[in-house]
Amino acid sequence: MTPVELSRTVLCAVRRAVDDGELSVVVPLRAVVTVPGPGGCGDYATNIALQLARPAGQPPQRVAEVLRPYLLGAAGVGDVVVTGPGFLNISLQAAQGSVALVSEILRSRSRSRSRSGSGSRSQGRSGGGYGYGYGYVGRPTGQVVQLHAPHEVRAVVVMDAVARVLRSQGALVRTSCVARPEREWTEVLGVEVDAYGTPDAPAPLEVNVRPVPAAPADAVALGRDAGRWALLHPAAHDRPRVTSEYLSQREGNPLFRVRYAHARTRALSRNAADLGFDAHPGVVQDVRALEIALADHPRILAATAAQHAPDRLARHLLAVADAVTPLLPTVLPRGEEKPSAAHRARLALAEAAGTVLAGGLSLLGIDAPDHL
Repeated sequence: MTPVELSRTVLCAVRRAVDDGELSVVVPLRAVVTVPGPGGCGDYATNIALQLARPAGQPPQRVAEVLRPYLLGAAGVGDVVVTGPGFLNISLQAAQGSVALVSEILRSRSRSRSRSGSGSRSQGRSGGGYGYGYGYVGRPTGQVVQLHAPHEVRAVVVMDAVARVLRSQGALVRTSCVARPEREWTEVLGVEVDAYGTPDAPAPLEVNVRPVPAAPADAVALGRDAGRWALLHPAAHDRPRVTSEYLSQREGNPLFRVRYAHARTRALSRNAADLGFDAHPGVVQDVRALEIALADHPRILAATAAQHAPDRLARHLLAVADAVTPLLPTVLPRGEEKPSAAHRARLALAEAAGTVLAGGLSLLGIDAPDHL
């Protein structure tokens, strides 16, 4: 069960409670499902009880206790615990959660490849377009966003990445800069800006993308991938360290860890094909941290878009890469061992992680090579 499916399950529980007369509320259009916070437990948590408490005229804990049995009866839900002021903490049945999650990610990869080809470099300004990848919104939402940046290299790169993520979430985005971006920024760093200069309007556009600046020459010297990562990985209020460390192929380089993890997943797929087996989603033991990181990807994309913070996506990709690394040596059979259902399930999970890493890097405007 993916977070989107679990959100629908939560809303279904509310609807059933209303139909049974347990609650007197208008069923909301959306239920937020996130990773449990401090004091929480299980796989996911929702604050729906706190959201409904006032219209229901009941304390949040009482609303949560009303909803708990309806959630417990839902397919794929293993346990539900009420914590704090009324948070519902949901544990999924292992088979339901893992298999559905991996299947959804791999389906999204197939849809993306059928529409945009197999290249890992992002296509066009949309970074993939509506509905191209896992965590993307399938159609335009009607949201219109104007991003306006100063004539500064980091601001323009951040704006470009934010626009890509916003478009993946269904927004219509227009980008502009107070002056024409330098040719090196557009050609080397892959920046695309819709307009520049002062528009002929009654009021000038407000600059709304303003991270701590960086030296343009240093970023350009690193090239597109390392230069963009160096500017995007730190939070906007942090001063970036734009150095040659991002070109090194070693564990201390976070960009290398992300791209290497992706390349390893692609190599495993090639090696598995040579051995005559392919991926098939199934239950994999002792990988809960990875499954939670993958399931959290849609929420991270939504938060990145809402907060205009591509650093959140960059840090999330690093977390996925670190979580998948222990799995990789167990995917292929060893010695005389024959491929089994367990190997196919591990391969499917590794491919799902690689899909998330490639898609996330694409939204940041960074290449995800199959060989590294």
